[in-house]
Amino acid sequence: MLALARPVRYLALCLLAVSSLAVGRDLDQDEALELRHRGIIVPLERLLEAALGRYPGARLLEAELEQEHGRYEYEVEILTPQGVVREIKFDAATGALLKDEEDD
Repeated sequence: MLALARPVRYLALCLLAVSSLAVGRDLDQDEALELRHRGIIVPLERLLEAALGRYPGARLLEAELEQEHGRYEYEVEILTPQGVVREIKFDAATGALLKDEEDD
């Protein structure tokens, strides 16, 4: 019984490590500012204009910078004039649109 506990515990730790990498992490404003100054990410303002331009009259609800899947991503949530919340993701390094979908 004791011999089985060690492999199970090891497997649980491995799964926890992998799942934490998949989830990613939010960056604080100091980290974001440093990345912007170093030219690693594009300015958030540019991508906010692009997100709001997709839905004229929309309002910004939230914007955050995340490190996910080995890259930096901006996640922007907006409220359209029709009352629909949309989640829009951009590659923070290139500004490329990654996702635009209705948020649950």
